Formats: sequence, structure tokens, C-alpha cells
Amino acid sequence: MMRAWVPPMLLALSGSAVAAGELFQGSPATAAALLLVFLALAGATSPLIFPRSIAVQEAQRRSAADGRPVVFWRPGCMYCIRLRIRLGRSARQLHWVNIWRDPAGAAAVKAVNDGNETVPTVIVAGQPHTNPDPAWVRGQLSSSV
Repeated sequence: MMRAWVPPMLLALSGSAVAAGELFQGSPATAAALLLVFLALAGATSPLIFPRSIAVQEAQRRSAADGRPVVFWRPGCMYCIRLRIRLGRSARQLHWVNIWRDPAGAAAVKAVNDGNETVPTVIVAGQPHTNPDPAWVRGQLSSSV
């Protein structure tokens, strides 16, 4: 779990250092703007923007019951962030599995991606789709609910 927080923490610390440098050079407005940008990036890469992750077995069980897709993701993945943001509120209807927290989830992703932990990998009706278009995922969600 700790490595999920490394990228956002590094961004926040880097932003603080850059902002402090600008502040000491006499540019408080630039310092504030840079700090806000770094903090926004830290927030976007944090695990907090994703719905609560569940174990792969639970996700598969729920998906079999309700027909909703399972999304395998990991913190810091820009493609996962893009998918999450573009799905908007409908992202909460999917079953999310963090492969850094669930070794069985990581193994499932490797099994369908030639041994690679390529995310996001979305399982729809038992079929894996690696890095699918967010609009397509949204369409699959509306047809499964």
C-alpha cells in the first residue's frame, strides 16, 4: 500500500520545494500557482480518486451476479486516471481491483496480457480488454445494468 502513495508524496514535496524557491526569489504569485499545480497532480495520482478496491475473487463474484465490468488498475497509472476521470460518476458502478494490493489481481492481469501488468485491463462478460476507450467502457456499463 505504501508504494501507492510514493508518486503523490513526491509530487507534493517537489511542489513545495519549487514553490519555496520561487517564494525566496520574490515571486509569491508564481509560488502559489506552482504549488497548486503540483498539489493537483498529487491528488490526481493518489489512490483517493478511485472507488474502493476489492479483491479479485470478490470482484468476479459481484460481476457474475450483476454483469458489471471489472477494472484492474494501479495507482499512478495515467491511463487508469484517464479512464476514471472520463467515466465520471459511473465509475463507482464498476468493480475496481488494485493490482498493487491484490497479488491475485496482478496474476489475473498478467495471465491475459502476455505476462505484463498492463492496466487498465477491463473484464467484460469474461473477456479481457486492455486499455479500452473510456466511452466504450461506459457503453458496456449501461448495457450491463
